Amino acid sequence: MKYSSYLSGLAFASLISVPALAQTPISPRFNADPSPHVFNNRIYVYATDDASNSGDYWDSTSWRLYASDDLKTWTDEGAFLSVSVFGWAKPDAKAWAPGAIERDGKYYFYAPVGGDKIGVAVADKPEGPFRDARGTPLVDKALDANAGDEPIDPHIFIDADGQAYMTFGTRVPKIVKLKPDMITLDGAIEDLVINGFPEDDPKKTYGEAPFIHTHGNKYYFTFSTGWPGQIVYATSDKAEGPYTYQGVILDYLNISTNHQAILEHDGRTWLFYHDRLLLGGGSHRRSITLQEMTYGPDGRIHQVPLPAASVRK
Repeated sequence: MKYSSYLSGLAFASLISVPALAQTPISPRFNADPSPHVFNNRIYVYATDDASNSGDYWDSTSWRLYASDDLKTWTDEGAFLSVSVFGWAKPDAKAWAPGAIERDGKYYFYAPVGGDKIGVAVADKPEGPFRDARGTPLVDKALDANAGDEPIDPHIFIDADGQAYMTFGTRVPKIVKLKPDMITLDGAIEDLVINGFPEDDPKKTYGEAPFIHTHGNKYYFTFSTGWPGQIVYATSDKAEGPYTYQGVILDYLNISTNHQAILEHDGRTWLFYHDRLLLGGGSHRRSITLQEMTYGPDGRIHQVPLPAASVRK
């Protein structure tokens, strides 16, 4: 199913490509926690499937995939993966915010399962079929030292030297190297350090949604400050940090969570996140959208403007 815009409530203009609108959801289906990527000149967004949860909690058990050629018209590729692919997972385990990466022609999907484990699935194509790459969790709170309160929200970053890193976690951000096979930890899980939070604002702290990208010669670490949270960023001279807090990218929204990701495409930078945008939406029924993100000459990220009605009072 293709979807191209959100107009006048729920007037869906299927199969028609239109210019991007402010806070235009990528689908008429509830979804959240975007992990966007360009694979083979096509944009893919792996997502949490809010449409299949209870409406009272984030308890869906499968992930959804959306694809686009132009960031305007999106195709719903369906529920491409369920927690059932992992034989070690409980059948009703929660499927939360995922990550993905391509390396050497293989596509790896990092899946937070049940709030206490991270699995890895692998496929030969971006849309799958995916299979369990290990047969055991990559991270298991019960077994791994320093896995944190919740080993969730995995994000994968491959540096210019080929070293792969995974960031994850709530309340205290975690970072760990991955071996070239992309399915094995390479060393201990470490705390990722963020310095320089404003002393006069106790709300400025790390909550969840860790994400590393580069711009110029700097590493940028973006994250949510909590529940609800702003999307903020910090910078460093190396992927492992320490990072120094810089400021806000996206203000508080009228929703209990937020989760961002950043995509470079055709010379422009896009901030993906979720908000309450569809009829019946809310903190458990969210919708992925995107806005262009820009930098100043000094490398500082400009705060992304939002319609006044969207900003939490």
